[in-house]
This record gives sequence, structure tokens and C-alpha cells, in this order.
Amino acid sequence: MTVVNILIAAVALGLMGLLFGLLLMGTEKVFAIPADEKRDAVRAALPGANCGACGYPGCDGCADAIACGKAPVNVCPVGGKPVADKISAIMGNAEAADAVRKVASVICQGDSEHCKEKFEYRGMQDCVAASVVNDGNKACKFACLGLGTCARVCPFDAIHVDPVKKIAVVDDEKCVACGKCVAICPKGVLSLRPVTEDVTVRCRNTEPAKKVLSACSTGCIHCGKCFRSCPHGAITMTNGLPVIDQSKCQHCMACADACPTKAMWANFDKRKVSA
Repeated sequence: MTVVNILIAAVALGLMGLLFGLLLMGTEKVFAIPADEKRDAVRAALPGANCGACGYPGCDGCADAIACGKAPVNVCPVGGKPVADKISAIMGNAEAADAVRKVASVICQGDSEHCKEKFEYRGMQDCVAASVVNDGNKACKFACLGLGTCARVCPFDAIHVDPVKKIAVVDDEKCVACGKCVAICPKGVLSLRPVTEDVTVRCRNTEPAKKVLSACSTGCIHCGKCFRSCPHGAITMTNGLPVIDQSKCQHCMACADACPTKAMWANFDKRKVSA
């Protein structure tokens, strides 16, 4: 093969490469999907936590849902109202409606002071693993095991386990209601509640009163005193446990005063006294 033949082959390959490159450029322009500027703007406004608390797979999925109208502008619990207002402006809506902020809540007061132990657990320091061993070491099968699995999955450092009382504690200021702690808890001890709820039931035990008290001194014994003491008809009893209708609750805290085991938790700083 002569030098001329080699040069001809090289030039031919170069021209073919150029031709294919031009064809690809043309194809890209013909079949290109226009960038959704609104979607990109929504994505930029989101905090980028990718926690999934909105119910979509990360912030990209959330932005897609908002941009195509499948999700409200205030669907992101992490960003709160400031982010909702930004997205509302991007979407051409009026100012976003106020959404009631939620936080994780520990539906248990069965700490080491109040709840007995069936045995000393020496296994892996993980609630999921511990719950497999005879349903956990707590005498109450509904109790928080206090091994910190919820704290370890929290991306916002909003949960810790009290080192003395051995029970999960939520920092309302840091919690963004992403729900990861709720999903991981093997006992179902955690739930999301509106931060405005100042009276809540902190026990899920549906067993007979005698069995409840034999395990935990602060468990609900289903006596109904909270139900009978509420002057606003805000409490009903379901499966032996009080259920509070927050729309009727006037924060008089009479139910918490009446509860003999203090299973009814109340923020007494918010007590409202009738004139």
C-alpha cells in the first residue's frame, strides 16, 4: 500500500466521520425534547434533600409532578411555605396556602423509668434486629426499644435516644416530617402529627389494663376518664384507646388532668382557660 492510498483512506474516513457527525447533529435537533423551563425552575427551588417525604422519588420526581400538575406546590415538607411560595410564583399561581407543618412524634412514654424489661438484651444495637428476639426486651410489646435505629436513618439529625431513659426523642425544630423514622420503626412507635397538636395520646397498648400496668406505669388503661372529662366532646374511644378530634379540641387539657397514668400528653404551656 502506497502513501497515496493511505492518505486517501484517511481522508475518506475523516469525511465519513464528519458526515455522520452532521447527521447526528441534525437528528438531535429534529427529535430533541424541548427543555421544560418551568420544571427546571421548580427543581432549582426545591431544597435538594431527596428525602422522599413528598411521596415522589427524590426532588427530581417531585419537580416533575409539580410541573405537570400532579402535585400541589406545597407538597415538599422540607422547604415549607417559603419554598411553596417560590414554586407557586413559578407555576403562575397565587401565594401558596399555608400548610400545617408536621413533625415526627413518639407514641410511647415507656422509657427505662416507666417500662419494665423482660430480659437484658445484648445483641445488635438495632431495633429491627432486637424486635425479632421475643418481640423485643421491653415488657410492653408496643414500647420503644430505644436502640436508635430511627436516629440513624434521620438525615436531619432530628432524633436522638435519651442515654439515661433509653427512649427516642424528636427535636421538633429540626424535624421536617420526611417519614424515614416512621418507616423504619419495627414497633410503629413513630407517627407524623401536625405540630399544632398540643394534646396527644402517647400509648398504643390495646391489652387489658392489668397487663398494661404490669408492664408500664404510664400506659393507657382504657378507663375512659379522658373521654368523660372532655367538655367539648373531642374524644372518642376506639379499641379501648382515646382518639382526639383536633378540630373540636379547645386545649383545656382536662383530659390530661384526668388521666391517672399520664398516658395523655399535653403541652400545658398552651392550655386555654375558659373565661
